[in-house]
Order: sequence, then structure tokens, then C-alpha cells
Amino acid sequence: METLRLLVAGDEITRRGLCSLVRDQPGWDLAAEARDGREAVKRAKQIEPDVAIMDIHMPSLNGLDATRQIANGALKTKVLLLASYETDNLLPLTLQAGACGYLLKSDPTEDLVSAVEAFRNGRTFFTGRAARGVLRRYLEIMEKIKRNDKKDDRCLSSREREVLQLLAEGYSSKQVAVTLQISTATAEVHRNNLMRKIDCHSVAGVVRYAIRNHIIEA
Repeated sequence: METLRLLVAGDEITRRGLCSLVRDQPGWDLAAEARDGREAVKRAKQIEPDVAIMDIHMPSLNGLDATRQIANGALKTKVLLLASYETDNLLPLTLQAGACGYLLKSDPTEDLVSAVEAFRNGRTFFTGRAARGVLRRYLEIMEKIKRNDKKDDRCLSSREREVLQLLAEGYSSKQVAVTLQISTATAEVHRNNLMRKIDCHSVAGVVRYAIRNHIIEA
């Protein structure tokens, strides 16, 4: 059986526990660690681990958007997301992002091991509590989207989601520009576009939207 190479991303406490677990599992190798989603994407591109275990709520770039970037980069890496709590829209969001599974942090350690081994065998894995009824709701949502049209022009682009998270975390447009290595004028354009799309006219509204859509944690 081939050794699985894993990337672990999250805050220090989360990483410490996950790294210890990974090191204890036969056939698993801790290939890299990351402090936030932006670093996780960078490391995933560099080493292409088999599995990335990431916290959904991370600063600078959250786990959902980090998963999107990994999936869009056509990397072989399969992503397992960890959530602090469950909501009805969490499973649809993880599936849309391209994750192969998600667990609650309160789930047993054995579930995390089972999830990673499921990935090894080409399967997905979702926490039992999440799977009940929510998958049906996701399929209903997807069918509704298909009926309504090809693409809603209100959908935020990947870059707009990055800008939105940084704004919700208190970054100024200038700080956003430095972080994303774009001009301040371009950052302002993204800011104006995303606020128009989500029908929001204040930073407080941006924060509420970000919390509601699991872009940042309350």
C-alpha cells in the first residue's frame, strides 16, 4: 500500500492535534503544514499532496475558497474540510467548492481516519449528521439552479470572494491590494463589484454576508 502524503492547514491548536494524528497513522506521511488557506494553496501547488485536511474557517483565505483554488488548479489533492458547527447549507457549499468530504471537529478521531482512507479508495466521506437529508436539499438546489439559467451574474468570482473575506476581516483597500499583489484601483473595482452583487452598502453588511456564507467565522 502506497504512503499517503498529507497537508494539514489551520490554526496552531488545530494543526498540532492533526499533525500528531497524521504521524501516528501507519502509511501516512505529514508532507506539509499551513497556517491559513493562502499558504495551503501555495503548498498544495508545490508538493501536490494526496490529501489536504483544512479548517473551513481560516484567516486571509478560508477553507472553502482554498478548496476551490486547489480544485480549479487540477491538482490531484483531495480535500477534507473541518467545521466547528453544522448548518443546512454547509454540505452544499463544500460540494460546490470541490471538497471530497467534511467532518465536524467534534466528530470522533476514527471518522477522520475513515475519511482519509475513503479518499485513498476513491470515495467521498461526510459526517453522518451532515449527510442526513442535506444531500437531498443540495440536489434540489442544483436542479433549481439548472432551471433558472446557466449562471447567475450575481455570483462572486474567486477574486471577489478573496477581496470580500479580507474586507470582512478589517483590511482597507490598500491592504487588500498589497495582500493580493494588485493595484489599489483594482482592489476598489473588486470591492464595488462585489458589494453591488450582494446588494450590500456597508462593511457591516459585508461582514454579515461573510459569516452567513462561511467565508469568515462569527
